[in-house]
Amino acid sequence: MAWTRRYDEAEPQRVNRWLAQNGVCSRREAEDLIARGLVSIDGEVVADVGRKIEPGQTLVLTDAAEEALQSSLTVVIHKPVGFVSAHPEPGQPQASELLTAERLVGDSPFIPDADTSLPPLGRLDMDSRGLLLLSNDGVLAKAVIGPESELDKEYLVRVTGEITARSLQLLRFGLKLDGRQLRRADVTVVGVQELRFVLTEGRKRQIRRMCEMVGLHVRDLFRIRIGPLPLGDLPEGRWRVLTGEERAALLKPPAPAKAPQRQRSGPPRRPR
Repeated sequence: MAWTRRYDEAEPQRVNRWLAQNGVCSRREAEDLIARGLVSIDGEVVADVGRKIEPGQTLVLTDAAEEALQSSLTVVIHKPVGFVSAHPEPGQPQASELLTAERLVGDSPFIPDADTSLPPLGRLDMDSRGLLLLSNDGVLAKAVIGPESELDKEYLVRVTGEITARSLQLLRFGLKLDGRQLRRADVTVVGVQELRFVLTEGRKRQIRRMCEMVGLHVRDLFRIRIGPLPLGDLPEGRWRVLTGEERAALLKPPAPAKAPQRQRSGPPRRPR
């Protein structure tokens, strides 16, 4: 049955924005559905991607629109050490091999097989573990790993070597990889020989290489979060399907940073 919903907001709103806010699809996907003639309001096919829906009107997505939205699959894996994210060398197990019915937590529309293409959205090397996304969702891929992505990733990292104030300062900002300055990182000490990294970029083996540059050696690297999506209590070696609400949260633009309040100079004003 076609997706149908009545618009009950107080003010008119663009169709693509409303669908995105409800986690149905991204704005870009909504515009594509409109261009294909798969969206109607009160029985009239929407032809303008800038069309607004009015209070009391009913929007309908055709069955074909729903099939197009549901054809993509994104899975969340708790990747163990010893599996590669993609492009394995001979004899190396691939993370996609964990996508079996026996390892599934919850439900899935289908069980991926060897012919299912699910590229990683941000790789984890063989010696690292934790949260890994595999997806054939192009819109989501752009949001997570595209050049304009602002999603941060959080890691817990156990190291050997002396953690000094200077090494922490360099890890936070000041290092270059492959001749390019790294973005600022949030790096804090959270335990004995354990660091917490929050990065907004994902260069090849970035954390390991950063640590080596300041005299530290990574013993364990564990990714626990991508943007608003935490690994949570998903057991190691198991997988589940990303929910529509989680997808919408990953696609949601980050809130703009608040400008710091300016401090007034001079004596305070007297109350009137």
